[in-house]
Amino acid sequence: MKEFMPLELGAAVIDCPEVTALAAFYRKMLGWENAGVGPGWLEIAPPGGGTKIAFQQKENYRPPLWPEEPPGQQQMLHLDFKVKDKEEMEKAVAHALACGARKAGRQYSDSWTVMLDPAGHPFCFALGY
Repeated sequence: MKEFMPLELGAAVIDCPEVTALAAFYRKMLGWENAGVGPGWLEIAPPGGGTKIAFQQKENYRPPLWPEEPPGQQQMLHLDFKVKDKEEMEKAVAHALACGARKAGRQYSDSWTVMLDPAGHPFCFALGY
């Protein structure tokens, strides 16, 4: 058996109803730059490069429910953005709200804050990374 060669993550891909709008939200919130575009596809990356977030347009897109409620659409993945302390978390939450995010109605810990992007995807600001 051949030895396994480590892989590098190229992008996390997020389905959405409209790639331009959702990419603009994350670009504004993160301060990232456009990194690639194609039909129904847009990528952003941190300045200087690194793992990208890509947005893929889906017809009949249904946002996930948070918290999950069977038989509704479940989240398949969410992004965690690390923050160093509670003060930085408060600033991150305020910035995300100003960019168009919503704070999830239900929170489960003081160690992270669950947010929803404009397309309804949950993401978190998390302590302890």
